[in-house]
Amino acid sequence: MTDAKSYFFCGIGGSGMLPLATIVRAQGHEVAGSDRSLDQGRLGGKFAFLEAQGIALFPQDGSGVTSADQIVVASAAVEETVPDIVAANRVGAERLSRPEMLARLFNAAGAGIAVGGTSGKSTTTGMIGWILHALGRDPTVMNGAVMKNFASADRPFASALVGKGDVFVSEVDESDGSIALYRPDVAVLGNITLDHKSLDELRMLFRDFVGRARIAALNLDDDETRRLAATLPRGRMISFGFDDPAADLHGGDVVEAPLAITFLVREGDRTVPVQLQVPGRHNAANALAALAAVRAIGVDLAEAAEAIAGFTGLRRRFDVVGTAGGVSVIDDFGHNPDKIAATLKTLHAFPGRLLLMFQPHGYGPLKVMKDELIACFVENMSEEDVLLMPDPVYFGGTVERTVGTADIIAGVRDAGRQAEHIETRDGCGDRLIALSQPGDRIVVMGARDDTLSEFAAGLLARLENR
Repeated sequence: MTDAKSYFFCGIGGSGMLPLATIVRAQGHEVAGSDRSLDQGRLGGKFAFLEAQGIALFPQDGSGVTSADQIVVASAAVEETVPDIVAANRVGAERLSRPEMLARLFNAAGAGIAVGGTSGKSTTTGMIGWILHALGRDPTVMNGAVMKNFASADRPFASALVGKGDVFVSEVDESDGSIALYRPDVAVLGNITLDHKSLDELRMLFRDFVGRARIAALNLDDDETRRLAATLPRGRMISFGFDDPAADLHGGDVVEAPLAITFLVREGDRTVPVQLQVPGRHNAANALAALAAVRAIGVDLAEAAEAIAGFTGLRRRFDVVGTAGGVSVIDDFGHNPDKIAATLKTLHAFPGRLLLMFQPHGYGPLKVMKDELIACFVENMSEEDVLLMPDPVYFGGTVERTVGTADIIAGVRDAGRQAEHIETRDGCGDRLIALSQPGDRIVVMGARDDTLSEFAAGLLARLENR
């Protein structure tokens, strides 16, 4: 890591920027930052949390970038015309992207565990981090979501954990190609599915990602990952899955409950029970990935399985906000077809109508995933379920708007499912309350907008007062 004393994070409130800034600050460096949301008066609690750690906050007007000695770290959402970037160029400050900064930290660690794949990264990262923490390995963990195990009244935004051990666990992103920056000791790959890039691009990125690692933990249940596994020498990987008995870690005997799941995992001649406090078969798959990752650095399987039983989940990952008047409200990060399908399958394992509010996180993803999103909702909604969608979240900047919410809704309705386009999120909230009946589950879905959690909590409050 650089010897520079001062870092300035432009877009410091972002889900990937906030934990990175807290890690850099905890390592003893001076950290300051700005954020568009701060200037707009949103998410005050998040910024109070940063200030409590000694991180100075500035308006996003260039006033915080004054010296060539600063290193300016910018999120992907920050454009060249933003005053902080203009100021950085003017004073000659070094500039890094968020992934470049993270890669510096990660690659300097003694043992880096990088978690890749188009779905399940954050949960798998949290599981690995919790296992290693519970077993005394004192890891550093960089996550894109708040890990409930590490959250407290004075650390409500615990999406990072700073440890003194030699293990650095991080999710890594393929959407912008930055996965190529990381040199992991262990590369974890859960799945390769359509999200931000074409499958051909994803295949190349993940092949190279796995190829740079000492050992790869690969999911044989995923068709694309299994094909990749077939190209690796046997000594370079540890495989996992429920479908293939030849997997190094083979799961079976799955028993689902509304808010939990259990299964057995076999490794050679031994079989170990696994109990999770999070529901869904996708989380059983995430747990297998986490167990494979820690096995790759020598952690005993039985000890790891015992530790993962204490994992309490991530905020906004099938996060049950509460129940009022017989109606449950669930806050979920689902935003691509794979994630949405996993959540809906988990919910449909048990009775109850679903009232879905899906807020797209941008126009770009809608253009890339239009057909797949439509197919996902059609295949995973029942005839009685209702889908509501507001316009995509937009906080400024330039964007192409050739595909919008109405296009998704039209496709879902044409296939015989109940779906409505209501332009505003508040309008969707009114409709959800009007529709809801005892036994329903309201599911708030979407990414890259922390106010969705406030929206979900507001729905619960309205149900309580109804």
